[in-house]
Amino acid sequence: MLKNLIALLLLASFIQPANAQHWERKKAPLMTKYAADVDTANVLPEYPRPQMVRSQWINLNGLWQYKPGTWQNEPYPKRDFNKTILVPFAVESALSGVMEHHDRIWYRRKFTIPADWHNKRVLLHFGAVDYECEVFINNKSAGKHQGGYDPFTFDITDLISSGEQTVTVKVWDPTDAEGFPRGKQTLNPQGIMYTSVTGIWQTVWLEPVEQSHIIDFKMTPDIDKSLLNLSLNVSNVSHLTYTAQVKDGDKVVATIKGDAMTPTDIRISKPKLWSPDHPFLYDMTITLQDGDKKVVDQVKTYFGMRKTSVGFDGQYHRLYLNNKFLFQLGPLDQGFWPDGLYTAPTDAALRSDLEMIKKLGFNMVRKHIKVEPQRWYYWCDKMGLMVWQDMPSPNSYTYGTPPPDKEAFTNELIRMIETHYNTPSIVTWVLFNEGQAQHDTKKYVALIKGLDPSRIVNEASGWKNEGAGDISDVHAYPPPACPESTTQATACGEFGGIGYQLDQHIWNSNDLMQYVTLNNEKDYLKLYDNFSTMLAKFKTNKGLSAAVYTEITDVEIELNGIMTYDRVLKVDPEKIRRSNQKAISQDIYEQVNNVLPTAENAPVKWQYATNAPGEKWMDKDFNTSSWQTAIGGFGTRETPGARIGTVWNTHDIWMRQIFNLEKISGADLNQLMLRVHHDEDCEVYINGMLAASLPGWTSDYENLALSKVIKDSIIKNRQNVIAIHCANKTGGQFIDAGLTVISDKKLNK
Repeated sequence: MLKNLIALLLLASFIQPANAQHWERKKAPLMTKYAADVDTANVLPEYPRPQMVRSQWINLNGLWQYKPGTWQNEPYPKRDFNKTILVPFAVESALSGVMEHHDRIWYRRKFTIPADWHNKRVLLHFGAVDYECEVFINNKSAGKHQGGYDPFTFDITDLISSGEQTVTVKVWDPTDAEGFPRGKQTLNPQGIMYTSVTGIWQTVWLEPVEQSHIIDFKMTPDIDKSLLNLSLNVSNVSHLTYTAQVKDGDKVVATIKGDAMTPTDIRISKPKLWSPDHPFLYDMTITLQDGDKKVVDQVKTYFGMRKTSVGFDGQYHRLYLNNKFLFQLGPLDQGFWPDGLYTAPTDAALRSDLEMIKKLGFNMVRKHIKVEPQRWYYWCDKMGLMVWQDMPSPNSYTYGTPPPDKEAFTNELIRMIETHYNTPSIVTWVLFNEGQAQHDTKKYVALIKGLDPSRIVNEASGWKNEGAGDISDVHAYPPPACPESTTQATACGEFGGIGYQLDQHIWNSNDLMQYVTLNNEKDYLKLYDNFSTMLAKFKTNKGLSAAVYTEITDVEIELNGIMTYDRVLKVDPEKIRRSNQKAISQDIYEQVNNVLPTAENAPVKWQYATNAPGEKWMDKDFNTSSWQTAIGGFGTRETPGARIGTVWNTHDIWMRQIFNLEKISGADLNQLMLRVHHDEDCEVYINGMLAASLPGWTSDYENLALSKVIKDSIIKNRQNVIAIHCANKTGGQFIDAGLTVISDKKLNK
């Protein structure tokens, strides 16, 4: 069997398209080291479907012929394929050898069916084609597919002729023109939108099966009952049975026989649970039989025994793994490559990103509005990385593109969940991101829960939360924030974005985008560690369950990665790991004694004005008779972390409050700190003296040290004044402040 498999792989590797033209790899502004390992005769040779493995297959990756298309109803071309492309790299990528955009494109190549397949059904598989395609075998249509992120299969048996076969693929990719799911792709890359991806971008392959065979199957672990529920979808089911054998390494731990179309529970005695620290996977062989002896199909798979849920600890709703709270921390991973765009150059490259995420001490990764090839999830399963899987958005409304095609969105959402249902590492489905094409939220949450009640649903990462899902999720830059909810677990779905550039690894030096810019590694690591400390405090004192750092790599002009776009690490990984482990494993109990309360815990009155007052407005004896009085904080309700008492939506606000610290001790007065949440620039005065000048914004309350001069100016049992000017530049806005005494207690779990 092994010799036959090797022979087939060699056959697949050396099948080349007829009349192959000259091919050369193009050079993008950046290239990874893995680009040099791409062999046109052996492109991504690894088995593409690790959770459903058969022994025989042929890889059709490699050099194909192509020609640009013209219009929707153009005649089927039988000749003039005079250009060469390397499949499965998108036409816009350097590794395709084309590096051009075409809305329409035709592909073609030749292949030969091995002699021992002639009495079997032949399946043609595509990992993914963006966006709409029709496949022809020997000039006859085998079928159509719409959707850029999911695998699809055609049974081409009845279209096969003797001798050499021809496969032709017609592709149309509207990108910006229609409201189809497209993630971060655009024809006009800028900011957080990147180069488009057109055509075949995952492995194309052939597989022989019997007339009766396993189409797919579902595996649902139940750790509370020590069971795995298994259900098969089988063609031509009459009189078929199956045997499922489960192994722990070489040891058989369970064997069960059943009817092919009847769900079965497999008891796993004392199951070994899958987790980031112990990513144990059971192997399973499923054998389909016609009668007691005749084997008609056999597939190998694996599964993990794990449970993801929301639990209540008596104070907060939290995300649980295997019935225990585990703080989930991971980077945003957009899955773009400078040389391959949506497609990693090699499987080693694909794996390397995930290995780095583990090395940096993360236990989770958020796959950001893209769906990866199945081998990416296989490596997450093997390494122990929890996955938040986003649904690719149509990017409507927010970016001025057409409204979403609801039917296309629904179809791709369903297929994403069904395709990756068996993946142990996926713990959360993320439905919408930052309001991009957000619609019918409650309906979709119900749909997801119906399709997969075993996983968490994050209905809206960073935007409108309707309370239908399991998570309340806020985005905050640069520092993290913690939303408040009495019914959902809370998460900071994006934060950070620390910009730190390595000059020899820039996609476009004339166009750079960073949320905050630092110039050296020392400052980067210090700020990163400060954010980790904030997360540990949010987790301990406010019930935060998860956080996502932006991001693991730079992407095109966006320079906030821990690695560059061409995968060069910017900072010391061990120091990042220690900071991450602090957030995950350390409890920092923060005792906040607000001696001058903020809007967090009291309705505090302020005097305020939105027109510029006189020069001495911050002094104690300034006349404020024309000012208004209202409850803080002041701002707009969409601002992350804001506690709105009064709406403030003008450019500037000036505010004052008279206070008396009669109950504070002398020791506490020496430890007094300013507690402030500002968006954006603000200046804080105490008793007429500048106490803090704070550029930019925060996404939650921060504690800042006060100088001895400021603390000495505060007189107990007498009136003092705090005065603030805040100016908004863009987006959300908020200002609130008070005085506090903080004490921390750190505990390692």
